[in-house]
Amino acid sequence: MSLFKTFKNGIIDENPTIKLVLGMCPTLAVTTSAINGVGMGLSTTAVLIGSNVVISLLRKLIPEKVRIPAFITVIAGFVTIVQMLLKAYVPAIDKALGIFIPLIVVNCIILARAESFASKNGPAASAVDGIGMGLGFTIALVAIGSVREILGNGSIFGIKLFAGAVSPALVMILPPGGFLVFGLIMGAVNKATGKKITMSGCAGCGGQCKKISSGIGG
Repeated sequence: MSLFKTFKNGIIDENPTIKLVLGMCPTLAVTTSAINGVGMGLSTTAVLIGSNVVISLLRKLIPEKVRIPAFITVIAGFVTIVQMLLKAYVPAIDKALGIFIPLIVVNCIILARAESFASKNGPAASAVDGIGMGLGFTIALVAIGSVREILGNGSIFGIKLFAGAVSPALVMILPPGGFLVFGLIMGAVNKATGKKITMSGCAGCGGQCKKISSGIGG
């Protein structure tokens, strides 16, 4: 697979949120505003790139029986770095995202890419895969967050749009609104691309989540 195709795969063909329906917990929880979507998406992208590259470099050195604990250790290291940087330079984003930053460690997207791609490919391809998947995740979060913020708060990136002329629908920034907006965006994107959703939930990672769970339990 070419590097361009690998990059495009994460953004369009196998977008982790819109196409594979992975990482739903942070997707629905933090997208009450567009800026939260940017923060969560870029944080996850940074972890994806770093962990993919390191796991790819160490893939021949990590014993098969301990690969999952090793992957989680690498991922946890990058999550810690990202969280420390957020606390130091953008504390407002760190406070808004809260527990969902440390929970990146067990994000199905990152574990799945480590298991299904980084552990089988070179560092260059793994870095591009991390960029593509991360940007695809970020784009989806920003799109959902933008719609919810506009409809639910009458603003975008904190900037008021309607000057009180229109009453916001507060339900859009509540959990039901998250499910509604996500479903509509997912349906619209898949209708526009002319492709059906063939996998959902953890099945979207090609069964890797099941392998990961078995590896942890075993």
